Amino acid sequence: MNAEHTDASANETEHTEAPGGEEIRDIAEVPAEEVISAACIHLMSAAAVKCGLAEDENAADFIDLDEARKLIHALGGLVMSSVSALDDSHARPLREGLRTLQLAFREASPIPDEPGEGPGEKFTGPVYG
Repeated sequence: MNAEHTDASANETEHTEAPGGEEIRDIAEVPAEEVISAACIHLMSAAAVKCGLAEDENAADFIDLDEARKLIHALGGLVMSSVSALDDSHARPLREGLRTLQLAFREASPIPDEPGEGPGEKFTGPVYG
């Protein structure tokens, strides 16, 4: 019975260690700047849709400013905390994209936040149009 248990444990270990090895090697080859940029782009894309900026005739159907606020706030934290680790060719478009979303949010809001109180402005400072 111990031999069977040992064989079963060996098979379980074999199956749990094998999956993911290739994905780990693939991600290990991606520079940190690219991973950070990709995460920012995902946040930007989602926030743009939630602000009504989707290139779709039904874009207004997807507006959700509560969700947009959360996404832009997270984006602001990520961009501003990462800017010192990114070269200018990565940092500048991320900062500009963040600012564009902050302005779009302000424009889409029926009652705009006070300067410095908008999404992500805790990290960027007030954003003016």
